[in-house]
Amino acid sequence: MDVGAAMRAAVVRAFGAPPSWSDFPEPAPEPGERVVAVSAAAVNPLVLTRASGAHYSAGTQLPFVAGVDGVGRSAEGDRVYFRVGRPPYGSLAERVPVPASRTLPVPAGVSDVTAAASAIPGVSSWIPLTRLAPVRTGEAVLINGATGSAGRMAVQIARHLGVDSVIATGRDPAKLHELNSLGASEVVPLGEPWDAFRSRVRELVQEVRVGVVIDYLWGPSAEAILAALGGPAAPRGSARVRYVSVGAITAEAVALPSAVLRSSGVEILGSGIGASPDAEIVEGTREFFAALEQRKFRVDAEEQPMPSVERNWGRTGGERRLVFTLP
Repeated sequence: MDVGAAMRAAVVRAFGAPPSWSDFPEPAPEPGERVVAVSAAAVNPLVLTRASGAHYSAGTQLPFVAGVDGVGRSAEGDRVYFRVGRPPYGSLAERVPVPASRTLPVPAGVSDVTAAASAIPGVSSWIPLTRLAPVRTGEAVLINGATGSAGRMAVQIARHLGVDSVIATGRDPAKLHELNSLGASEVVPLGEPWDAFRSRVRELVQEVRVGVVIDYLWGPSAEAILAALGGPAAPRGSARVRYVSVGAITAEAVALPSAVLRSSGVEILGSGIGASPDAEIVEGTREFFAALEQRKFRVDAEEQPMPSVERNWGRTGGERRLVFTLP
């Protein structure tokens, strides 16, 4: 690292505080890396939890640059999507060093902002539904926490992959019913009493053959869904249900009685950093971008100049993805 040269970046100097747009050492590529001039980088739950120091993949050494992926131009002029590799560099910066193996071309029909906004939300369900727990013909998919950007994308991806029945859960009634226009067959409101929620889920899994659950929430809703899949009244004689935990927005832990697993045949899988090899994630992202260009999935994004990152840091939640850009 050349400590004598500097660039501008969104620098995290204290966990839990917004990053500041300030000077940071200019990156020098190591063997196997390329330096990318960043044009767009999104803030998603992973970026936020890493910046707060709460994510399991977060380092503890300060300062560092926020951001995990983005779009930019290589030194050769190629427009590429990238995932960051080497701390302390992140994607919310003028430039970032990236392993060449973690870059791929962005299709001509996908803008920088759309690619940056949709890649991680899209891959969060694309990888499970095509690799970790491939959805099979005739199976339904249940998406727990479908009103956020990743869940909304998951509904569209499931339908694109040929799923006829997509069950979606969420708290906000207005946002929940918008999912019908994206392809949800059934929507189920989340919340207490959990007995009523569990009963409704059990009714649905008895009507359609749920093969995969994509869960962005974990916590009480996961407990209720798992109980609906198991127990004395569980549907019998169906294929095993692959339950994929992608996020833990509501809680980090669940109570999981042994009887639920023994009576249901549920297989619990995890999808996140470390669950899939880099090459698989890159190829899955390439496939997702091709589908995005073809199907024009709905991507809700708001563009803001990257130097405003500190001022806008508190507006980064919800289903509308905030994308910071540089000219």
